[in-house]
Amino acid sequence: MSLQEILHYRFLGNNVGAYLTCLVLLLFGYLFKTLLSRLLSKLVFRFIRKRAEGVSEEQFQALLIQPVSIVVFFVTIYLAFQVLDYPVRSSEITKHEPWPQVALFRLYQVAIITGVAWIALRVVDFMVLVFRRRAETHTSRLNDQLIPFAKDLLKVLVMTMAFLVLLSKVFGVNVTALIGGLGIGGLAVAFAAKESLENLIASFTIFLDRPFAVGDLVEVGAVTGTVEKVGFRSTRLRTAEKSYVTVPNKSMIDKPLDNLSLRTARRVNFTLALSHATSSQQLHQIVEKGKHAIEDNPLVTKEVQIQFSALTPAAKEITVQYFVETTNYDEYLAVKEELNYRLVEVVEAAGGGFASTGTTVVQLAGGGRFDGLNPTNTPVV
Repeated sequence: MSLQEILHYRFLGNNVGAYLTCLVLLLFGYLFKTLLSRLLSKLVFRFIRKRAEGVSEEQFQALLIQPVSIVVFFVTIYLAFQVLDYPVRSSEITKHEPWPQVALFRLYQVAIITGVAWIALRVVDFMVLVFRRRAETHTSRLNDQLIPFAKDLLKVLVMTMAFLVLLSKVFGVNVTALIGGLGIGGLAVAFAAKESLENLIASFTIFLDRPFAVGDLVEVGAVTGTVEKVGFRSTRLRTAEKSYVTVPNKSMIDKPLDNLSLRTARRVNFTLALSHATSSQQLHQIVEKGKHAIEDNPLVTKEVQIQFSALTPAAKEITVQYFVETTNYDEYLAVKEELNYRLVEVVEAAGGGFASTGTTVVQLAGGGRFDGLNPTNTPVV
């Protein structure tokens, strides 16, 4: 047989030449899918280079090469089998076609739509990356909060659109009628998803009202922590114990919320318990010099209060209150420690002493004493 006869030899409804053409297209798509996707991404990046500030071409290609190569390969599969009579074209599919042919073509449609949706999701990742690079040049923490939320929102929209296209193109569902029919059925869904809808609306309220931003230290209810992420349904907080607490967004706006990061200063409030042996002259000296010692610190505000506030059976009490002008917790602790040392030095320099409240000594009628642990007959000296 000659080559022409071999190429025109028919079996299974197609000649050998058609099978060879199909095979060549499949090999071409498989071998050059990565190269073609790289060329396409390079071409696209040239048009968006000016708006992609801070993002390199390599980063753009790393996001798109894999999904684009998959779509390119599926397109070559479609072109290759267009040469043959199988699988059938979408215009030829009727209810009379064999179900294996219809199922195979539907599966191909699902793969193409999924690949395009994958590319759209990677485009969203690229846009988020561009905005992150721009946000790095600004000090606003709102960007750190808004960008992850916008990323999740856009991805949900992309996946929803892909699902609707699948219903319409693959399964022949009238999407417009379906959405319209959800008017009544949507009420039942709304009641079933009441909490989720409330949390979703609360997330938009958080972005509009801005009671806090990512990185703020907040106290809501019994939970105190640093905001790490604001999602559709909940807000994630990192507590001082390094645990990861998830708080529903509804609770973040319904309960009283204290944004500790917005305070201008941190308060220090405690009581010095001095022994009864401390004289009134020593008390005056401790109060006066203690106030000067606190006021001398450059991070302490002018609202310094140190007063002889109470005379109790256990001690002579001096109340100390001042504000450290910092929002940094470590700096606050350092100032507090330094001033505690200064107050101890003031008390020691004045000749005063601190009251011992760990043991209660009671005079007994027989000349003994009771120290709270063991009664003895040892005379009190």
